[in-house]
Amino acid sequence: MKIVERTAEMQAWSRARRREGLTIGFVPTMGYLHDGHLELMRLARAKADVTVASIFVNPTQFAPNEDFARYPRDLARDAAMAESVGVDIVFHPADAAEIYPAGFQTSIAVSEVSQPLCGVSRPTHFGGVATVCAKLFHIAMPHFAVFGEKDYQQLLVIERMVADLNMDLEIVHGPTVREADGLAMSSRNKHLTPDQRRQAPALMRSLRRARDLAAGGERDRDKLLGAVRAVLAEAPLGRIDYVEMRELPNLSPAPARPAGECLLALAVFFGATRLIDNHVLQFTGTA
Repeated sequence: MKIVERTAEMQAWSRARRREGLTIGFVPTMGYLHDGHLELMRLARAKADVTVASIFVNPTQFAPNEDFARYPRDLARDAAMAESVGVDIVFHPADAAEIYPAGFQTSIAVSEVSQPLCGVSRPTHFGGVATVCAKLFHIAMPHFAVFGEKDYQQLLVIERMVADLNMDLEIVHGPTVREADGLAMSSRNKHLTPDQRRQAPALMRSLRRARDLAAGGERDRDKLLGAVRAVLAEAPLGRIDYVEMRELPNLSPAPARPAGECLLALAVFFGATRLIDNHVLQFTGTA
């Protein structure tokens, strides 16, 4: 496996692979990899001739009061993990100027899908995500890119951007990967104290409670959201940021009696650590 630090070298490598007729799969990450990332890379490896992963802690998706400085970084560890699942190239920019050169002043805003849910408490976040992903797509030149469903709103933002800007690549969904107790894998889980970590699986338990109620025929949005909040109350160290139900794919508010596919999404703070999770509910028939 090769580590590339320069944009021009990464582009040259990808151009050469495309001339050879090879399919390039891409997995963008901010590093500090876990099994969830590796599963995305396995998906890319199974579908592509060659696989590229990026490792770049993107400063533009962090607000000034967020955890950019403490976001974990360990390139040697990450490179070994990526190599273990067959990644061919890790693109690790030598510095932020490799992505955002002097005078950089262009950004991408996905105006509607980025507004609700995480967009309320992190209003600049998805602009940074969309901009860096657009740049990485032009640098790595993939035929497809894999994004995890744990960050479902992010996935929808990227899909909307790709469609709106006629980008010539496919966005592939990767299922959420969980710890044995149900907590969604995240690089931020390492910041939890032992007591917080013991309570954090309440996120998944709350989603499962709503899922089971919906599967049993419950169609009342507020009752389903109330059930989620009741389970989250069993984790007193958690502070709810939001618990919402949104229609897919545009994230418009779900009606009182939902129909079709809806995203049940939540965000909970444990101290300064913010965890997110979601489940897609399928309501059959009409509202």
